Amino acid sequence: MEVLTEITNNVLVITLNRPEAGNALNGALSEGLSNALNDAAENPEVRAIVITGAGEKV
Repeated sequence: MEVLTEITNNVLVITLNRPEAGNALNGALSEGLSNALNDAAENPEVRAIVITGAGEKV
């Protein structure tokens, strides 16, 4: 799975999980991110969104 999501204390954390490519966007990752953001827009539990990437930071 290229996009991971977790809600904690009304904060949705979206993790781009494609570290082998530096979390560069491709079709699947873009679609997953779009879906996660659309789901968040419809979820009244979500008050804030953090987008992060998996793997080593460069």
